[in-house]
Amino acid sequence: MLDLVLTNARLMLPGHGLTDGVLGVRDGRIAVIAAHGETLAARETVDCEGRWVLPGLIDPHVHFGFGSPETDFETESRFAALGGTTTVLSFHRSADIRESFDAAHARALSQSCVDFGFHFGITSQLHVDTLAEISRRFGVTSYKLYMMYKGAAGLSKGFTDIDDGLLYSALRATAAIPGAIMGVHCENVEVIPVLRDPLRAAGRDDLKAWNEQSPDFLEAENVHRVCYFANKVGAAVNIVHLSSREALDEARRHRRTHNAPPIHVETCPHYLFLNDESPAGTYAKVNPPVRGQADVEAMWEGVLDGSITTIGTDHVPRKRVTKDKDIWTASNGFPGTGLMLPILLHEGYHRRGVPLETLVKVACENAAEIYRMPSKGSLTVGKDADLVIVDPDLERTVDPATLESHADYSPYEGMTLKGWPVRTFVRGRTVAQDGRITDAARAQPGGRYLNRL
Repeated sequence: MLDLVLTNARLMLPGHGLTDGVLGVRDGRIAVIAAHGETLAARETVDCEGRWVLPGLIDPHVHFGFGSPETDFETESRFAALGGTTTVLSFHRSADIRESFDAAHARALSQSCVDFGFHFGITSQLHVDTLAEISRRFGVTSYKLYMMYKGAAGLSKGFTDIDDGLLYSALRATAAIPGAIMGVHCENVEVIPVLRDPLRAAGRDDLKAWNEQSPDFLEAENVHRVCYFANKVGAAVNIVHLSSREALDEARRHRRTHNAPPIHVETCPHYLFLNDESPAGTYAKVNPPVRGQADVEAMWEGVLDGSITTIGTDHVPRKRVTKDKDIWTASNGFPGTGLMLPILLHEGYHRRGVPLETLVKVACENAAEIYRMPSKGSLTVGKDADLVIVDPDLERTVDPATLESHADYSPYEGMTLKGWPVRTFVRGRTVAQDGRITDAARAQPGGRYLNRL
């Protein structure tokens, strides 16, 4: 007897695309994929009525804890689930991760209704010196180093060790850990003031000015530096939240280096959907900045040709009040984890004709492989039954009041998107249905921690 059966489904099967069929679940895993019309006995049967069934999305780039540290895993995992995201990787950083991790892990385990893992933020030599230890103890094999916190910019955040030496040392330590990968935020923060100060002095207060103060070539220069050092030490790297054609071309160039270690590239939904003329204004302020439309087109080209390997939202759930300021003092980042799938369907599938298989690859399959989550990422027998029933023709207007996030705004608010999930399963359990979190998931969130050793 199966626990759950989905009938009358159009299943997104690896290598086959949308296929009419039946899917059965037992003990939280996909147990059977059968032909359309086949009858399977189960405790619960859901008629998908011809809708798509996709693997749950993986958001490998969220910052839970930057809104309400004590409750973010509750609210933001609900936002994720509403949008069809069933796995998240959040960033954890502290002065000494050996002392802080257990509390963060316990809080997330008690609150999250989706499965989760962590990346470690590398901001000091202590982190590099203990990298092998904390990776082994806590089952984390991915990290992030913040090039934008070098020098004076880092001092303002309390970081004193971030420089090229730390980058090199961190990459060397990463290379020594099997399967590990270093993500890097690439912006040359030392040049930014040279460009920013004249813009502020001229009274500029617009989203385009934010782009002009940190232009594409400052991102590309840092991409070169990271890839160059990574090649010297043999470390796998991920250029996270890449935003511009020039930076992407730099990653492509380094990939052509003989025997180069893996160079992965992540972009974000906002770089695929918003530009620096967006009416969202400060609500769309982020690092790196949203760029011009030519860079939006370049990001889609990267998705289509495979040079962009993953998509993450860079989700930060602060309040509207932190954004209702001028462009120079408004907070950076914005919420987005539960809107990744609707944006990809609306802008990618419907508007641009991007194959659904391509979107699933960058939003599910690749992240599962890169970040060592073998039970995630596709509709395959034996994998976790993280499933999303999608109505590709459903149109809905983005309303922050319905998204469950600690944040009370969205750079996408008021936009009508076509293509939304109508039911989300995490390991075969319904956690969201018809735009709301189930009572059971509220009472017992049930998300599991992913040890990725």
